[in-house]
Amino acid sequence: MLYVVDSRELGKALKEEIESKGVPAWYVELWGHYIVVTPPNSKVGGLKTPVRAAVELKTDYQLVSRQWKRDPTPVKIGDREIGEGRLFIIAGPCSVETEEQILTTAKAVKEAGADALRGGAFKPRTSPYTFQGLGERGLILLAKAREATGLPITTELMDPEDLPLVVKYADAIQVGARNMQNFTLLKKLGRAGKPVLLKRGFGNTIDEWLLAAEYIALHGNGDVVLVERGIRTFDRTLRFTLDVGAIAYAKQHTHLPVIGDPSHPAGDRRFVIPLALAILAAGADGLIVEVHPDPDNAWSDAKQQLTFEQFKELVEKARAVARALGRV
Repeated sequence: MLYVVDSRELGKALKEEIESKGVPAWYVELWGHYIVVTPPNSKVGGLKTPVRAAVELKTDYQLVSRQWKRDPTPVKIGDREIGEGRLFIIAGPCSVETEEQILTTAKAVKEAGADALRGGAFKPRTSPYTFQGLGERGLILLAKAREATGLPITTELMDPEDLPLVVKYADAIQVGARNMQNFTLLKKLGRAGKPVLLKRGFGNTIDEWLLAAEYIALHGNGDVVLVERGIRTFDRTLRFTLDVGAIAYAKQHTHLPVIGDPSHPAGDRRFVIPLALAILAAGADGLIVEVHPDPDNAWSDAKQQLTFEQFKELVEKARAVARALGRV
């Protein structure tokens, strides 16, 4: 059950009243509402605390569901906003490598029309022998790129212990596919005070993805952007299988923004632009794309990163699709 009340005091009183009846309850302030939520299918009768609305939801992900919050939730990254009705593009290299590389890329993607800069300072790599990221040095370089271009920056967080460090530099925090169900990390991100880009795990269902978003919201952070990045299936023609159905489903069943990552399912820069257009046609609010000044010599994910010219082409075609769908 989800209860909406008129003040913080009433919310805390309602939480205490429900818990006195032996039912777990959480109080959160999200999206301009004072909310008390209990586990699904847990009805509590005879409440004395005044309640503006009580909603019985037919889903385990209650806070992020469109069943009670019909209007879409915009999420601000720096001074920019992801939301319905416009196209939001995040672009940058897989990994931050050098100052020249990240500054050159930041200026190029801004000129081409990007709204935010991405870059990995901490890298989850399958092999322990491959480049693992520059750590804080990478975050410092990202901050320099933001200062030079005005683009807000997003970067991946792997270890909960690094949260204070990443919060110090980043405008938004990415949760990678391998960490989508790192519940300790998700709970801490609920209290981080930064927007979260939540990538779907490549072996996870849509419901598991949305429940991961619920973890973050339940612990106090409603600024969550869902990111579809492809799943592992029996077909290995491309690196992963892009699940455009997941985008359509998430847009209809949650009020959170949904964007897509065409780089990881493609695994090959030749297929990134077609997948990006499919993501937008499925209803996504934007894209997060890997771009590099010299992709063939990138320190990670070399095959799937776009050149600057390819990124310009992607933006032009993406804007055409967005206009056709009534977005700006």
